[in-house]
Amino acid sequence: MSNKSKKPISSFFVFTLLIVFTLFGVGVGWYAAQHQHSMSSVAGSTERKILFYQSPMHPWITSDKPGKCTICGMALAPVYEGDTAANAVTSGSDFIKLAENTASVIGVASTPVRMAPLHRTLRVAGVTSDDETRHRILSARVPGRIEELHVNQVGVEVVNNQPLAVVYSPDVLTAQRLYLENRRVGVSGAVSASEIASSREKLLAYGLVDEDILKLEQTETPEATLVIRAPFDGTVVSRKAYEGQYVDVNDELFEIGDFSSLWFIFDAYERDLPLLKIGQDVDVTLTSLPGEMVTAPIAFIDPNLNESTRTARVRVVLPNSLRRILHRQTANGIVHIESAPTLLIPRSALLYTREQPAAYVDLGGGMYQFRQLTLGHIGDTEAEIRNGVSEGEKVVTQAALLIDSQSQLAHIADASGTSMEMVKPDSPAASAVTLTTPTTLPPELIETVLKITEALASDRLDDYQKHLPAVLEAVHQTKEAVHDILIPFAEKLVSGTDLKEARRPFEPFSNAVADIVRTQPESERQAKIFQCPMSPVLGTARWIQKDNAETRNPFFGSEMLNCGVELH
Repeated sequence: MSNKSKKPISSFFVFTLLIVFTLFGVGVGWYAAQHQHSMSSVAGSTERKILFYQSPMHPWITSDKPGKCTICGMALAPVYEGDTAANAVTSGSDFIKLAENTASVIGVASTPVRMAPLHRTLRVAGVTSDDETRHRILSARVPGRIEELHVNQVGVEVVNNQPLAVVYSPDVLTAQRLYLENRRVGVSGAVSASEIASSREKLLAYGLVDEDILKLEQTETPEATLVIRAPFDGTVVSRKAYEGQYVDVNDELFEIGDFSSLWFIFDAYERDLPLLKIGQDVDVTLTSLPGEMVTAPIAFIDPNLNESTRTARVRVVLPNSLRRILHRQTANGIVHIESAPTLLIPRSALLYTREQPAAYVDLGGGMYQFRQLTLGHIGDTEAEIRNGVSEGEKVVTQAALLIDSQSQLAHIADASGTSMEMVKPDSPAASAVTLTTPTTLPPELIETVLKITEALASDRLDDYQKHLPAVLEAVHQTKEAVHDILIPFAEKLVSGTDLKEARRPFEPFSNAVADIVRTQPESERQAKIFQCPMSPVLGTARWIQKDNAETRNPFFGSEMLNCGVELH
């Protein structure tokens, strides 16, 4: 059929089709809306009920409405019906339970305890020295005068039996004549064989060698000169002989050392000596050989300990046939130590916040246990554990310090009667330190706290250490309520070997002191109160300063001295 024979579709038919599809779409949309409403109603009826809101970092801070934690500033998380209400410290101070959202927020990570060799890289520094077993001092054996000098400068390489100098000595001439006379008379038996041997030994004692005596016997011509020869192949280390110089018996002439191999000698500290063994390889680098490394084994460990430095000398023999290593130059060494398999945990799991090293063991289900540890040797990334954990247990390697702070703060809150109470974020009970009435601290305590605070803000560790005993004494003299709040924090204060170590326990203590001062009316406060919004330990912490002071952050010092705001 041709195109011309087709009839066009009528416009009425198209219009009718559009109306049908439109009505169908409306119907489907109405049904879907009704179904969605029905499902929403069912979902709404099964939605869990929010009991209250709680701080993920400070779980004793709770509220009946959304808000922020007054300690750390984090948003309060909802606690639903049927959920674990809060992080809690169980009976006994060694356990703490974290809610799942808390562990996620602070980034808790755990690693199994394992049996493996401990690896440690021991870096040492020392000097090179010549082989003391092949070091000679050549002294004059007879009185005389130096007639000729064959070696007249230090550093010259000499070979065995090489002439170094010629000494004129009448005593040598007399001794040679006596020896020849004894030999001639001895033929007739007038001189005994022992006398002949004695006169020959005297020549040897004067420094003549067998070749010199054989020449004398053949020529029968005594000479008044004596040749000083090198005892072995080596280098002239020092020279004290000059032509025309008169010398006496025992005067030093030359000092010869053998530099074909050198000793690399370094001091090993007492704690490291058990890790070092004879035959252990040492990688030695020298500034005169940049980019190169000489590897040689430990040859000797001195059993005598230096009482003043508490070190022992360790010797490594370095080959030096090409004389590329210089005598008495400084060098650095690396000893790669590997122990027998032992119980290991990552060093990141160790805490030094209490009397002895400790770690938190992950018991699963958000439960963590505080364990005190007995340490062995410390490796590059792991530490040997003698007691405290078992193989296969998991120790917290990330956020362990936050868990420890959480535990201590929870104990303080519990002791203060604020643990697990329904309080509003802006109420006084929402602080880590809670007192029901305004409290004034003893002036001596305020004064000493201001001193150590300023010392840390100024990066003066020595001043902090100087005033710390007075702070502890002042805390012990406080009244019972304040004493109970401050003493757990004060007892953890340490002098520290560096500022970071001293600041870590100072931060919770400073925060507690500031919160007590904060209970006073603003016009009567004993000091200004400042707050750091990003403190290293608590996340947000406070400190006190003098009334006329600008912001001086003791938690960071010069790194971020002005980080903080004054609280009113």
